[in-house]
Amino acid sequence: MAKNDNMLAILWMLNSGTKITAKQIAEKLEINIRTVYRYIDSLCASGVPIISGSGQNGGYSLLNNFIQAPLCFDIEEQKALLHAAVFAKEAGYPFSEALNRATEKLKLYSNQEQENILNRHLIGFEVINRDIAPAVKVVLEELEQSVANEYSVEIEYRSKNEEQSRQRVINPYGIIYWNNKWYTIGFCHLRDEIRSFRVERIVQIKQTKMMFERPEAFSAKAFFLQNLLPDLTSKNGMISLIIKGRAEALDDLCIHWFLGHHLKERTSNQAVFLVDEKAIHAYVPYFLLSYGKAIQVIELLRMEN
Repeated sequence: MAKNDNMLAILWMLNSGTKITAKQIAEKLEINIRTVYRYIDSLCASGVPIISGSGQNGGYSLLNNFIQAPLCFDIEEQKALLHAAVFAKEAGYPFSEALNRATEKLKLYSNQEQENILNRHLIGFEVINRDIAPAVKVVLEELEQSVANEYSVEIEYRSKNEEQSRQRVINPYGIIYWNNKWYTIGFCHLRDEIRSFRVERIVQIKQTKMMFERPEAFSAKAFFLQNLLPDLTSKNGMISLIIKGRAEALDDLCIHWFLGHHLKERTSNQAVFLVDEKAIHAYVPYFLLSYGKAIQVIELLRMEN
């Protein structure tokens, strides 16, 4: 580990409440004992109140619990962080190396009992997701920096309707992960409007010298969903879809990413959805097909204006 990582590790060890010797620290971190002495001196010089005791029961400790509880994680919090890391890795989280270092530190600074508990909770916890290309991770890293620091990026983007990529300059306002794919939402200088871009279709990306200011209270998630789902304020072309079936199948339909937004009524054995006519023909049959005989379409009724 780097010097700063080792010094932080020593700080956590000293925070355990029990004395620890330089030899024990050196063995734990796999470094030379003289290096431990230098790190201890550096910590003391920075203001950390380290107490040194000599003799058979000697060792190092911190004065009056120098690191307070908010910097520590209990076992449930550690488990939650490690589980969340599993999801992030499978989703193609671009900063996977930093994430690995963070999870390793959680395990490193846990005692044997805590480590055994965490391993039991992790061994059967897995997430299956589609793989993400290394080039996409590179693009995501640049986009994340752009969103955080508010600088524009120049991209080569190939839309689904174009064979050749086109150069654009965009102001990325946010990054969205939806349906196993990554998107960025931002202002497109070419189209002069806010648009969404699928990250996998960004062929190249580079930072520009232009800065931007994100619109106040802008939500990339809200914008994405608004464009993904039809406007339900108008009843024109809307169809009332009544489905009957098993309770567990109806439960699943009612929380479906698309149909869930169109749910109007639910009883013990049926659900009523209000869906636009175009979606009824283009998407809904594919959503329902996998449920087989567990559900039955009772009625399709066009809503009057």
